[in-house]
Amino acid sequence: MKYKIFTRYCQASIFGIFLMFISCSNIEAFDFSDWDNLVKKYVATKTLKNISLNAVDYSSLQKDPIFSGLISRLESYQPESSTSREAKLSFWINVYNILAAKMITDHFPLKSIKDVGNFFSPVWKRSAGIVGRKERTLNDIEHEILRKMDEPRIHVAIVCASISCPDLRLEAYSAEKLNEQLDDQMRRFLQSQTKGMRVEVKKNRVYLSSIFKWFAQDFDSRGGVLKFIAPYLPAQESMALRDPKIKVSYLDYNWNLNGS
Repeated sequence: MKYKIFTRYCQASIFGIFLMFISCSNIEAFDFSDWDNLVKKYVATKTLKNISLNAVDYSSLQKDPIFSGLISRLESYQPESSTSREAKLSFWINVYNILAAKMITDHFPLKSIKDVGNFFSPVWKRSAGIVGRKERTLNDIEHEILRKMDEPRIHVAIVCASISCPDLRLEAYSAEKLNEQLDDQMRRFLQSQTKGMRVEVKKNRVYLSSIFKWFAQDFDSRGGVLKFIAPYLPAQESMALRDPKIKVSYLDYNWNLNGS
């Protein structure tokens, strides 16, 4: 009798552990549909400082309860539940963009995101928000999480709320579409002659966003910046970048706010 009771107890315990394992392994990914809707609602093409970009209506975003609700949900969500590389990348790209927007709405109005900080305490190292019950800075997300995942295309996906940044995508990033989204972001960014890239074929010179200078080492394992971006360009420009004698210069970076 005691043996049967013990056996049933062990079976119940094992079954319970099994259910707990199944439950933990199927934790739902964070739902970014609110962010998807917000960018569609508050981001539109405009020209600021003679640069065409996807501009953000921060004034309206600041007042939207859906945005504050999104921030609240991120505070308690545990990002460790995202297991695949694509899931982690898409999660943290979205989080960076959301917290950069939050940094602006928390201090709005202002001329530049840099105005939030100062020389001794730059904005990048200040708390931007809480994710998974832990304070996060934009610096931590970019350098300690995203860049360590060895995906150079993150640099055309994360948006630091500035005019010369890549455009804020009009949808949330997702694990299922991430590769396609990042390729599209790279093409779109390079098409912008005022902030992405401009090629002067006759002068054998290319002007690149300063982003490609600041993070050049992230492209080294792919043969360098020019080799990496060449496949994203039209044939003539792609051929020009393959010329070993091409001269590289960098576009001025406008840190003014990418919206109003």
